Amino acid sequence: MYNVSRTYIKPGMKLFGLIEENPSLLLMMQHFDIDFRVDDLTVAQLCAEKGISEKLFVSVANLYNGFKPKDNPIDSLDDVKRVIAFLRNSHDYYRHDKYPQISSYIRQLQENHPEKELKLLEEFFNEYFTEVIEHLDYEDTVAFPYFIELIGNRENIKNDLYSAKEYSEHHTDIELKLKDIKNLLLKYVTIDSDLNLRRKLLFSLYELEYDLYIHSLIEETILIPFGYNMERV
Repeated sequence: MYNVSRTYIKPGMKLFGLIEENPSLLLMMQHFDIDFRVDDLTVAQLCAEKGISEKLFVSVANLYNGFKPKDNPIDSLDDVKRVIAFLRNSHDYYRHDKYPQISSYIRQLQENHPEKELKLLEEFFNEYFTEVIEHLDYEDTVAFPYFIELIGNRENIKNDLYSAKEYSEHHTDIELKLKDIKNLLLKYVTIDSDLNLRRKLLFSLYELEYDLYIHSLIEETILIPFGYNMERV
């Protein structure tokens, strides 16, 4: 699902057409705290209007379209803050939107079909999301504050023992275990009817998996390389 052929986004392109091609860009804009009403604006015009780095916006948007950045788009403290705010907003989306939604769908299925394997499915997803929450909490309380301090006066960094390398080693692809949940639903769990509910559940799992994948890419291709570069200064 990550190799769909899409447009390589450039500053002069109109937002409306890009969103029509890939509606996932709406979620990206939500993470950036940008309103969806784009009028007839180009990417460059929107960035100027919202006071966001054109280079950063284009790099993240292209990740959603399947293209990794050639150069690190972080050029300032404001860029670092924007990236971290974006990632924190995505954390809120996982905690308060997708997790409750998916849990609700699983519970509804369990109530409609009280088979043992659906109870196991619920337990497996809850265990998985407990791991996700631990990962998000670690980023919010340890990793992100470090990167904010890193671009300032290095003499003021409180924890000299922490580094981008340690974050990279701690970093995991938290979206991968979702494949096991999808496999259970698509290959092994037998349920008659409830196609509408099952489709909603699977779509939500795919949406969560996709955004977690982009979340990881932003960290691996933008935030962590920025940390390595700053630590060498």
